[in-house]
Amino acid sequence: MDKQQENKLIHQAKEVLRIEADAVYALIDRVDHDFIKAVEIIESCKGRVVVTGMGKSGLIGKKIAATLASTGTPSMFLHPAEGSHGDLGMITRGDVVIALSSSGETSELTSILFILRLLDIKMIALTGNTASTLAKAADVVLDIAVKEEACPLGIVPTASTTAALAMGDALAVTLHTKRGFKKEDFAFFHPGGSLGRRLLSRVEDFMHTGQAVPMVRTTTPMKDAIIEISSKRLGMTTVVDDDSKLAGVITDGDLRRGFEKWGSDYFHMKAEDVMARNPKTTTKNTMAVQVLSTMEQFSITTVVVVSNEGKVEGAIHLHDILKAGIVR
Repeated sequence: MDKQQENKLIHQAKEVLRIEADAVYALIDRVDHDFIKAVEIIESCKGRVVVTGMGKSGLIGKKIAATLASTGTPSMFLHPAEGSHGDLGMITRGDVVIALSSSGETSELTSILFILRLLDIKMIALTGNTASTLAKAADVVLDIAVKEEACPLGIVPTASTTAALAMGDALAVTLHTKRGFKKEDFAFFHPGGSLGRRLLSRVEDFMHTGQAVPMVRTTTPMKDAIIEISSKRLGMTTVVDDDSKLAGVITDGDLRRGFEKWGSDYFHMKAEDVMARNPKTTTKNTMAVQVLSTMEQFSITTVVVVSNEGKVEGAIHLHDILKAGIVR
């Protein structure tokens, strides 16, 4: 490819982005009372939000439906052509319809409007023609008209679909802001995603329990405590009293410092003589991401899990959290 051709294509790409950016920017001044009315209609919906549209508008409609669903609004996509052949049965009284059509005259869409009226369905129209059949049938019209398409021929839906997508996002985000939607709510609908794992995973999901938890008594000789630390491979051992309540911990670091201080006498000491008292602990219902924050703050790799009575229930290691993929 010669330089002239390359420059021509670069100019074309930039022009597409400029036209589409201008199309979205033009929507800002159209966010008014009708937009708020649309948000209120969706918020008060007792059923589901049904998004519909043909062709490229339909593809954008699917994305809008997915965004609404992921932010707490029960929603689905209805293909208008299939709606005329039985799928209108998916719509029930109490639902709200968001209909997308740049022209507002898409035949497959206009053919189902009378059924929606018979069902007394509230309808929001996203259209570039506010005098269209669709607009006249709607309860609220959101104007998504564009000055021009980014396609040089002016026929391929480009800027118009971008504008529809942006208006759909504005509806969804404004709606979840009004509802007080939080990260935890988003994570609830995305349990398989990294955010879901970060915000929904609890200590009990990853902690070591039972025989996997290193544990010695306060009276246990240090030579046996060292074996416990080595065999359980968590870099530490819990130390419990006669009531099985946590009294302290002994870590690999404690071992090194102990040998430097006491030498061979260290083997004959008891666990309670060298343990660190008041170690950092957590409960099994604590969010794993909170424990990770504690580990980072105090430069530790293992946290003991205790019950309300102070008894050892498990231990969670930094590697358990990292392997779970809850860290960005």
